[in-house]
Amino acid sequence: MTDKVIENNQVTVMGEIASGFTYSHEIFGEGFYMMDVRCKRLSESYDTIPVMVSERLMDVTADYTGELICVNGQFRSYNRHEERKNRLVLSVFAREVSFVDEMEESSKTNQIFLDGYICKEPIYRKTPLGREIADLLLAVNRPYGKSDYIPCICWGRNARYANNFKVGERCAVWGRIQSREYMKKLDEENVERRVAFEVSVSKLELIAEDEM
Repeated sequence: MTDKVIENNQVTVMGEIASGFTYSHEIFGEGFYMMDVRCKRLSESYDTIPVMVSERLMDVTADYTGELICVNGQFRSYNRHEERKNRLVLSVFAREVSFVDEMEESSKTNQIFLDGYICKEPIYRKTPLGREIADLLLAVNRPYGKSDYIPCICWGRNARYANNFKVGERCAVWGRIQSREYMKKLDEENVERRVAFEVSVSKLELIAEDEM
């Protein structure tokens, strides 16, 4: 059962460690810490991805900033209560980590596969330049009755295809995790710079229930 569930949420990110460790939480005496990993895009820009790692996987008292690392795990979400409402917080939960000597040009530095269920009506729109976009929210099951809620963004013909998806349909998604900065208006005078994380979809398909 557990292995089957883990197969539906697979992430590999490879890049440079861009921060130290910050304490997150503890479960059954095992401490979990956050760090940032910078993954290079095909363009010259980067995605900075938060990674949650156990103190049993890495020495969280050491400073690995600038080292190259490969992380295999899952993309997870939880709700953090702030400003009188819940905010969806996303990070990669590390199951395996390994240090790498160098990045090969052909390396797949950022890839994700999800198998989940559409849990919100798709939002389809066009940019001012006419580019088609569709936003999906995918519920990906975890063991013990939990789920992760993962925002996904589709482009072009993928967006047109996704626009017809119905809530409750099962969907498989391939792509990469991207970070995107935006400005959050706090009140009439104050604006805060924030970072959102989502899956940029390169391929997706509906899965018929009889394929389960």
